[in-house]
Amino acid sequence: MLFNSIEFLIFLPVTLLLYILLKRHAQHEIALSFLVVASLFFYGWWNPSYLILLVVSIGLNYQIGRLLSNISRAHKKLLLGVGVGLNLASIAYFKYSVFLLVNVNTVFNTHFSVGDVVLPLAISFFTFQQIAYLVDSYKGITREYNFSHYMLFVSFFPQLIAGPIVHHKDMLPQFAEAQDQKKLIRDIGFGLSIFSIGLFKKTVLADGIAVYASPVFQQAGSVDVDFLTAWGGALAYTFQLYFDFSGYSDMAIGIARMFGIVLPLNFYSPYKATNISEFWRRWHITLSTFLRDYLYIALGGNRKGAFNRYRNLFITMLLGGLWHGAGWNFIIWGGLHGIYLCIHQVWAKFAPHKPHHEETGIGKFIAWSITFFSVVFAWVFFRATDFSSAMNIINGMLGLHGISLPNAILSRLESIFDISSYINISSNQQGGSTFAYTWLWIVSLTFLSLVLPNIKQVFARIEPALSEDKFSGKNSIFSHCSSYLTWKPNMVWAAITSLLFTVGLLTLGQVSEFLYFQF
Repeated sequence: MLFNSIEFLIFLPVTLLLYILLKRHAQHEIALSFLVVASLFFYGWWNPSYLILLVVSIGLNYQIGRLLSNISRAHKKLLLGVGVGLNLASIAYFKYSVFLLVNVNTVFNTHFSVGDVVLPLAISFFTFQQIAYLVDSYKGITREYNFSHYMLFVSFFPQLIAGPIVHHKDMLPQFAEAQDQKKLIRDIGFGLSIFSIGLFKKTVLADGIAVYASPVFQQAGSVDVDFLTAWGGALAYTFQLYFDFSGYSDMAIGIARMFGIVLPLNFYSPYKATNISEFWRRWHITLSTFLRDYLYIALGGNRKGAFNRYRNLFITMLLGGLWHGAGWNFIIWGGLHGIYLCIHQVWAKFAPHKPHHEETGIGKFIAWSITFFSVVFAWVFFRATDFSSAMNIINGMLGLHGISLPNAILSRLESIFDISSYINISSNQQGGSTFAYTWLWIVSLTFLSLVLPNIKQVFARIEPALSEDKFSGKNSIFSHCSSYLTWKPNMVWAAITSLLFTVGLLTLGQVSEFLYFQF
């Protein structure tokens, strides 16, 4: 079930009420076991057959993790290899086998087939989470002897479907702690406030602009897309994805907090970043951290010279793109970000001492513009259904398909001044209201994403999420605006969050999936 669905808004309070009653009138472990059952029910709501793979994966990794904590060092590396290999084999079969065979058949003119393979929901998230657990067990960082705690660590429903990717060492101490009843009641209030903001982001902002993004990418498969239409579609998707993922992340943090659990921070105003490295410190933070700790460093990191560092960085981002989906567009998207990061590394090496004006004013704006529009450019490949559609939009963004305006708007402009004498512009049959609303949404959401504070800043009083990173305003734009909206336990904030929650509820008639559910 989706966080933004009527079913979930029934499931959540019922589950929370039973959890509180069990904590008050039964043992803490019984309440946790109930939460495991509720989480499995939540996951199985889409397709009960998914539960088989999830439970088998949990049981197998739990046993391997226990063995890694107890066997001799001589056998640890072999067992770790087996455990990681089984997890990767599971992802390879369910997520990549069809893609691989399609490409093999295309290249070699063969007809191999694996039949109909149904991609289990959230397989990338719960598999990567358990790979991290196995590696940490191998290193002696963590160990687990309680199976119900481990099941909850993997299946905890607020973060099961689309993250954040959590670490065993962060979650188990929280599961083991029997929360004070008064603290739990306060956490419900905190969590509901955070959830309300996330619900508004998803149902009002992300879904509101989605109707101006999807038609452009659908159109790109059959007709040329002109300059303004291409940029309108690309920017609309840029903000749709932003508020969709930001909304989900906030909702996940809020729901977990209602149960007294603090999840890791997964999103920190990434569109404010003034360089691509900073963007990846702020976008999908737990995935970026996983790729750095368990892939980039495993490949050698920045050891053994600059060439190997750039190679490892590029490979990491290429595989990060492939993690998002089995398709060449995702690989191209990851490769582009790998190139971006390598360019930034070279720039940082040869221009380590930036003039003061590059950190403020126009220099900072230029750095932000380069970063932001590079990200927008790459998002086209992330969203497009195939390479030709992506290139159609890219060509449109570069002006290769000309510039046009809706006939109604162009005729009004030409009644004021002869625009055609300044710009080679033509008319099209697109509705003038659609064009106007597209750009009105884009301008409004640009303001919201750049100026308003994020959840961590708004709820700084209560530490809404776990975060090892100390974000500074040096590598971001408009960072000084974050201090003006800070949550306080008063009637004003109660009214604000109540309004956001109510407006979010009123939009549930057209429920849409979160974009990251497909990964």
